[in-house]
Amino acid sequence: MAGISGRCLCGEVSYTSEAAPQMAAHCYCVDCRKSSGTGHCTHVVLDEASFSLKGEPRFYDRPTDSGNNVSRGFCPTCGSAVYSTNSSMPGMVFVRASSLDDPDTIQPAMSVYASRAPSWDPVNPDLPSFPEMPQGRP
Repeated sequence: MAGISGRCLCGEVSYTSEAAPQMAAHCYCVDCRKSSGTGHCTHVVLDEASFSLKGEPRFYDRPTDSGNNVSRGFCPTCGSAVYSTNSSMPGMVFVRASSLDDPDTIQPAMSVYASRAPSWDPVNPDLPSFPEMPQGRP
């Protein structure tokens, strides 16, 4: 797979990555649900060195269950969530699959925080799922 590109709803904040994503995963944690406005969020993991950003997102920082800090970047004009970083994973960027120009370029490989999935947004039984974050992950 080649690189990927994406943008916010209004196009003010956009990105490209020349490298292929390392993986994609669904997350059902409360923060992802609230920041996405739906039952889960799908993140695409990229190497930060391959990530190129245009525009100036605003950020909201919040600690995770484990105490790590997640910094969520969103467009200051349209409010679209674009990407995040996690203090426990330096050098990695987590773009929102909803921001991809071509969302069919990725396939989620797992679900995390599956125990927190609302009944109206069930976890895909065909994917490996973890009730919380697997040990050794942020």
